[in-house]
Amino acid sequence: VQLQASGGGLVQAGGSLRLTCTASGSIFSINVMGWYRQAPGKQRELVATQTSGGGTDYADSVKGRFTIFRDNAKNSAYLQMNSLKFEDTAVYYCSFDVRSPATRYLPVTFWGQGTLVTVSS
Repeated sequence: VQLQASGGGLVQAGGSLRLTCTASGSIFSINVMGWYRQAPGKQRELVATQTSGGGTDYADSVKGRFTIFRDNAKNSAYLQMNSLKFEDTAVYYCSFDVRSPATRYLPVTFWGQGTLVTVSS
C-alpha cells in the first residue's frame, strides 16, 4: 500500500488550495483518513481526520477554513483549504488506516510523502 499526496504549492494569504491523497495497492478498506502538517522547527500536528462513517475532527486553528472529504471509490482523501494564512505554511502529510491482505486485514497506518504548502503574507 502506498499513499501519494499532491496539490501543494505557493499561494498568497487569503487564497485557497486543495490537497489530494490517493492510496494504491491491494486495499480491503480504509477507516480513518487524515491530514497532518509539520512546520519548520515544529512537531507534526493533526489538521483534520474523517472516519469511514463520515465523522470529522479538525484542529481548532483550521476550523471554518479547511474541509476534509473523501471518495471511497477512489481510495482518496481531499483537504480543501480556504482563507489560508501565513501560519498554515508547512509540509502536509496524509495518513490512512488501511486494512489489506498485506496487513492480514488488521488496520495499519500508512503515510504519504508530504506536500509543501507555502503561504506568502
